[in-house]
Parts: sequence; structure tokens; C-alpha cells
Amino acid sequence: MNLQDDDFTLFGLPPQFALDRAQLDERWRTLQAQVHPDKFAADGAAAQRVAMQWAVRVNEAYRRLKTPLERASYLCELRGAAIGAENNTAMPAAFLMQQMEWREALDEAHGVDAIERLDDTVAAFEKKLLAEVATLLDERHDAPAAAQQVRALMFVQRFRADISRRLEALDP
Repeated sequence: MNLQDDDFTLFGLPPQFALDRAQLDERWRTLQAQVHPDKFAADGAAAQRVAMQWAVRVNEAYRRLKTPLERASYLCELRGAAIGAENNTAMPAAFLMQQMEWREALDEAHGVDAIERLDDTVAAFEKKLLAEVATLLDERHDAPAAAQQVRALMFVQRFRADISRRLEALDP
């Protein structure tokens, strides 16, 4: 085990989008048990600092691997297709039109039912995009195309957060 290993190597998992969540959770518990700073309390401050670095590294990798969007983004970057969302906002025209339609629908939605219907629609689209990302990464090995879908997913997640805020504002 090396602090510089990629997350998949650290967890002993194949570098792919599809993963067994139970296996990931079990591996995380095993790694945490090996590196927990309390285990090194009798070994001095330096050993505890190193253990703390390991614990942070393991938790960071676990968080990234268990979150589908973060895992997809990480895999794209490992395969040389940086997401670069801050500099690369290029999206297919059809998706840009979809974004505008959803924004208008949210602006015009009145009441919980209308907003929840919109959220259901967007959630279904998000699920479809995640399936496409899985295919692009695990079957077609097309990281650049997957990176484009990851950028679309980032928008979808931000938009769903906007929907949640609207719903919370309506909640008495």
C-alpha cells in the first residue's frame, strides 16, 4: 500500500465504473482498522501523524469511489480525459435546450406536485446518463465521451439541488 496509489489500487478494486458497494464498504472498514490513529497511540506522535495521513487518504478515496459522479469523474481523469468543468462547458445543443426547458419549467412550477414531477423527470434523465457513463467507461473505454456526460451530470445534480431548495422553501 502506498499513499500515492490511485483509489482503485488502494482499495484493491478493478479500475471501472461498476463496483460492488458491499465490497467497497467492507474494504473501507478493513483499511480503516489497519490505519486508524488510535492503533498507533503507543508508537509516538510521528507514527500517529502518518496514521492520520493514511486515515484521511482512505476516507477521501472511499468518498470518491462510493459517489457515482465522483467515481466517473475520477476514472475519466485517470484515463487522460480531464473533466475541466470550469474551463470546458461545451455541451451538445440538444442538452443545452433541455437545460433551458427544465429551468423554465422550474420557474413556472407552482406547488409541490409540479416541482416533484419535474424532479422525477430529471432523476430519470440522471439515471439514464449514469448508465451511459457506465457503458462508455466499462464497455467502450471512451473516456473523452464519458467526460462529456460527466459534465452533463454535474449540471443535472446542480439543477436537482435547485429543485430541492424550491421544495424546502415550500415546506411549512
